[in-house]
Amino acid sequence: MKLLFLCSQNKRRSLTAEKIFDGYNGHEARSAGTESNARIKVTEGLLGWAEIIFCMEKKHLRRIKEKYSDTIADKKVVCLYISDDYDFMNEELVEILRSCVFNYI
Repeated sequence: MKLLFLCSQNKRRSLTAEKIFDGYNGHEARSAGTESNARIKVTEGLLGWAEIIFCMEKKHLRRIKEKYSDTIADKKVVCLYISDDYDFMNEELVEILRSCVFNYI
């Protein structure tokens, strides 16, 4: 399954999720950010590639709906409600991501 994780800048939350889930049980994972200064910026191509799109916050979901509504119309899009309170690969963040994402994969 192809998983895409989105946060604001693609430096902590979504990048952590990509590292955790890429290769897990054969899944492919990528990550991107929704802001213009993101490390890797979300694109129509990335959204089209994904089978499930995970947004860390409602604002990320809103941003992709506003800009890419046609691309994500038939996609499974999940909001994880994880605020930007964690560093990259923080143990608590890893546990939260695992407990949330395992419900969908």
